[in-house]
Amino acid sequence: MPNSTRRSFLKKVGIGAAVAGLAPRLDAAGANDRVRWGLIGCGQRGRWFFEGADYVCDPDQRRLAIAAEASGVDSKHAVTDLRRILDDPTIDAVVIAAPDHWHAPAAILACEAGKHVYVEKPCSHNFREAQLLLKAARDNNVVVQHGTQQRSTPFTIEAIQRLHEGVIGDVLVAKAWNIQHRDNIGFAEPTSAPPEVDYDLWVGPAEMVPFQTNRFHSDWHWWYNFGTGDIGNDGAHEIDYARWGLGIDALPSKVVALGGKYFYDDAQQFPDTATCVFEYAGKDGATPRQLVFEMLLWSKNYPLNCDSGVEYFGSSGKMFLSKRGKMFIYDDQNRVIEEKRAEKGDPRVHFNDFVDAIQNDRRPNADILEGFRSVALIHLANIAVRTGRSLEVDSTSEQITNDDSANSLLSRPYRDGGHWAKPKGA
Repeated sequence: MPNSTRRSFLKKVGIGAAVAGLAPRLDAAGANDRVRWGLIGCGQRGRWFFEGADYVCDPDQRRLAIAAEASGVDSKHAVTDLRRILDDPTIDAVVIAAPDHWHAPAAILACEAGKHVYVEKPCSHNFREAQLLLKAARDNNVVVQHGTQQRSTPFTIEAIQRLHEGVIGDVLVAKAWNIQHRDNIGFAEPTSAPPEVDYDLWVGPAEMVPFQTNRFHSDWHWWYNFGTGDIGNDGAHEIDYARWGLGIDALPSKVVALGGKYFYDDAQQFPDTATCVFEYAGKDGATPRQLVFEMLLWSKNYPLNCDSGVEYFGSSGKMFLSKRGKMFIYDDQNRVIEEKRAEKGDPRVHFNDFVDAIQNDRRPNADILEGFRSVALIHLANIAVRTGRSLEVDSTSEQITNDDSANSLLSRPYRDGGHWAKPKGA
C-alpha cells in the first residue's frame, strides 16, 4: 500500500494523530473541553487507568485506597458504589475494568445516565447482555469503546488494511490461537469475605454464591457465574482481529467447539483446552469463510514462536499477524516475501481514541457494534463446549435454532429477588 494511501486510511479510522505521536491525551484538550471520567474496577486491569481518573470505584477498600492514592483523588471521589459516579453530572465518561459479570450491567447503566463508556473485553458476560449493551449505546447516543486495543494499533490496522486490499487474495480462513501456561487455582471451601470487601456489592446482579478465595480476585475468570474463561479473556483479542481480517460483519451460521479440562485438576469450570470453529455461510453468491480458534492453557510450545496470533489463509498466500508486533506475508508457495516487526507503541493509544471520539462526536475504533460481533463468538464457543453440541445460528433473529437448551445459555440466571443492576430485558 502506498504511504499516502496508508496515511489516508489511518486518518479515516481516526488515529492519524496517534501515528504521528500526537494522540489526544486527557490533558490535551482545553480546560472547558476536558473529558472527566471515573474508573469502575481498580484491580489488575484497572491499574492501567489510574492516571487521570476523576473518580475511582471498587468494593475492595484496599484496592480502592491504592487507586485513590495513584489517581490523586480525595475520599469523596473514591467510592464503592458505581452509582455515585453515574449520579455526578460533571462526569462525562466511565472506564469499566471490573470482573466480566459487571461489564454490561455497569455499561448499560452508564449509557442510560448519558455517560460515554470504555468497557474492557469482553463487553459482556453473556450474549444477551451484549445485545442489550449495543441497544443502550445506540438509544442513548453515547460513545462506547470496546477494550480490544488492536483496533487502535497502527501496526495491526495497516496489516488488516493490506488483507482487505488483497495482499494474499481472498481471505477464506483465519486460524487464531492463545497458548500459555496458566496457574492451577486448586480447590477451596467457602469462607467469610475479607472485612475490607463489600462482597454483596462485588457479586452484584450475578447469582449469589458464598465467598471463596479461588473464585475472587483474578480467579473469577474461571467460573461460569462471573467469567467467560480464557476464550473470553485473552482469546477476545485474537478472535477480534481474526474476524476483522476476514472482513466479516455478521454472526456465524454454524459453531462447532470441542474442549475440556485436559490438564488441570482444580476447581475451574471453563476448559483449559479448546478448538472452536465458526463458519460464515456465503450469502448472495459470497464465498463461505471460516474462523478457527485454538486454546491451550498448559503449554509454552507456541506456533511460530508466538503465544498468540492469527494466520490468515488467502487464495494466493498467507499472512501471520500477532499482537506481539510480528507480521509475515507468504506467497502461495509458502515463501516469506515480507517480514515486519512493530516498534513499541503508546499503550494508551486506544484510550486516547476513545477520548478523541467523544470530543469529535464520532464512532471509536472499537465501536460497540464490532465488540458485539466479536464477543458473540466467545459466548457461542463457550456454549458449544459446555453442551458438547454443534450450533446452528440465525444471524437475523440472533438465536440458536437447533438446540433449545443451548439457546437458553445465551442469557444467564440472575440473583434471586432481583438486583438494581440487572439489565432491563435480560
